[in-house]
This record gives sequence, structure tokens and C-alpha cells, in this order.
Amino acid sequence: MPVIRSAKKKLKVDKKRESANKKTESFIDLVLKKAVKKPTSENIRVAFKAVDKAVKKDIFHKNKAARIKSKLAKLIDKKSQSPVQNKPSKSTNNKTAKKNKK
Repeated sequence: MPVIRSAKKKLKVDKKRESANKKTESFIDLVLKKAVKKPTSENIRVAFKAVDKAVKKDIFHKNKAARIKSKLAKLIDKKSQSPVQNKPSKSTNNKTAKKNKK
């Protein structure tokens, strides 16, 4: 326990700050879980916003925030891509390949 008066005040401030940071971190955890479970554009937007606020309040380091946001962006990319669009049909590729050889 602190003996000096200023140390006592610092302890009070630290406890308040710690509880506020824990509240923010738990909210971010909740939002991130929701975004990962159901990656809609609205959920991702809310998660980005929460992570940015945490960086502004010095709860997260900016690189950690970048990693989290990158992970969320990949979720949206996976959702927007459909397997049919990514696979070209073999018949058209063979015809164009034969034409190019001649």
C-alpha cells in the first residue's frame, strides 16, 4: 500500500483507468467475436470502429490493431468470393490454348 499522498492519488486514478480499459477491451472482444461469427459489412464496420477507438485510447498498439483489421478484412473477402467465379472452365481454356499454338 502506498504511504505518500501522491502515490495514493495515483493508485485511485490507475484503478479507474484500469476498469475503463477492461470495459473497452471486453466490448471489443464481444464485437470481434460477433464479426468473426457472422461477417456482415455492418459487423465488420463496428469492429473496425471499436479497434480504432482502442488505439486512440492507447489500449491497443497500432500494429495489433492492424493485425486485427487485416484478419477481419480477409473474412469479408472470403464472403464476397464465390467458388464458381474463381474456377475457369477447362473447355474455354483448351480452345484458346490451341488457337494460340497455331
